[in-house]
Parts: sequence; C-alpha cells; structure tokens
Amino acid sequence: MKFKFKSLVIASAFVAAGAAHAAGNLTLDTGASISAPGAIPGVTYTVSGLSGAGSLKFSSTLLDALNLGAAVVTPEAPADVTIDGTVTNYTNINAAAPIKSVSGSFDGTTLNVLGVGTLGGATQTLSADGDGVISTGGFITIKDLRVDLVNLDVYANVVGGNGVGAVDNLKLWHIGQLTGPTSFTAEDAVAQGGTITVQNTLSGLTIYDAAFDVFATATGLIDILGRPALQSVNTDPQGYGTITSSITVNVQKSVASAVPEPSTYALMGLGLVGMGFLRRRAAK
Repeated sequence: MKFKFKSLVIASAFVAAGAAHAAGNLTLDTGASISAPGAIPGVTYTVSGLSGAGSLKFSSTLLDALNLGAAVVTPEAPADVTIDGTVTNYTNINAAAPIKSVSGSFDGTTLNVLGVGTLGGATQTLSADGDGVISTGGFITIKDLRVDLVNLDVYANVVGGNGVGAVDNLKLWHIGQLTGPTSFTAEDAVAQGGTITVQNTLSGLTIYDAAFDVFATATGLIDILGRPALQSVNTDPQGYGTITSSITVNVQKSVASAVPEPSTYALMGLGLVGMGFLRRRAAK
C-alpha cells in the first residue's frame, strides 16, 4: 500500500511538471518545429511549416501626407511594395512582408498566439522642397515589424536620416482594433488534416509620440506644413493604415506507447524472484 501511494505521488509530480512545461511560452520560426506535451499524458503536439505574410495598406490620409511631401516609396527586401499612382499622386500603397516567427503559449489543449514577427518593410525618401515649408530632406526605413497581440502594439526596426541612424525595436503604432481569431485548439488543427490558417486584421494604427519624433526628424519635416500633415494622420479613424495577416502552420499529434503501471513492475519483480528461488531449489 505504501509502495502504491508513493508511486502515485511520483506520477502526479511528473504530470504536474508536464503541464507546467506545456503552459510555457513558445516561439516558432520559419523552417523550424516545436513540440509540447498535450493535456492527456502521452500525447505530444508538434507544430511546424510556418508560412504567411503581413500586409500593410497605407491609409488615405497617410497617402495625402506622402503626396504632399513628394515622398518616394521603395521596398526593403524581402518585403514587396505594390504602388498605384505616381509620386505626388499615390492612390494605393501596400507593403507585404513575409512572416518570420510566431510566439504563443500552449496549455496542452489550446495554442494562443501572442505575437507575430515579419521581415523587411519599406523606405520613404523626401527631398528638400523649394519653398522650405515641407521638408529639408531625409529618409526613414521601417522594417521587421513585431506585433504584440496582447498589448495591441506594433514595434519596428527603424533606420533614418538626419542623425537618427538605427533604432531597434521602436514602439511604433498602437492597434485600434483587432479582428480574427488569435487562438486555436490543437485537436481542431489535427482534425482539419494537420494544417490550419489563421487570418487577422489590425486596423486604426496610431503612432506613438516618441516614434512620431523619430519619423519627423529622419525625414526632415518642417513645422510649417510637413509635421502638421503627418500629425493629421493620427486624427483619421484609419490612422496609418491596416495590417492584414495570414499565418499557416502544420500540427501533428503523436501518442507514446503505454507505460506499465507500478503494480505491473512489482509483479514482474516478484516473478523474477520466484524464478530465482526455483532455480536455486533445482540446483540443490
């Protein structure tokens, strides 16, 4: 009875340790895989095959500000930029960046997506205007976005002119609204053939004050028209635009072979003892 009770205590400790591990934060990079124990003992889920992209569609007010400053927009690889119209007459700009990584938590049943990272971005270059009311000239590259789905913030690595240089992990925008699922159950993914796609829309992106100052300094915006034009973007309900993301992962389930109960081990031990006893008697 004491042996059985002790075995149960040990087994419970292992289950608790597995649950604690499963509930931890996980990060999946493209080309990699991660495994975590499920809620049912012996079940393990492996997630791999991360792919997808996040696309930023510039708002109409941001387009107006870029048109006013005659900004030249170019892609920062590996992102791709689609542009409709020409400088001073942009009608649509969309920057699509490939997914780099996804972070989340797993409790053994449900995977919650907490953050998404992308690669590349876009550069906006302004030349000094002849009237000296918009910009003295400069540039800013915004790339490698990191979306925090918990606090609804977007971070970026920035490179700017006019002495700004490289600024990593700049807190850039706040997300006004998030639509679409940010969690899914592992069993649902398995039931759907092992592949699941999650789509989200992040809208109403408003810039933080510190990030605005970086943007304005890097592009040489002047207080007369340049800075006010960019400041007006935050007053638009669309803000700086809308990010649409589509993320696909593969989920596989594996079940470990059954482990004999402690009582089975005890019976096996007794059997071996009995065989040894019989052999000794036969030897006599």
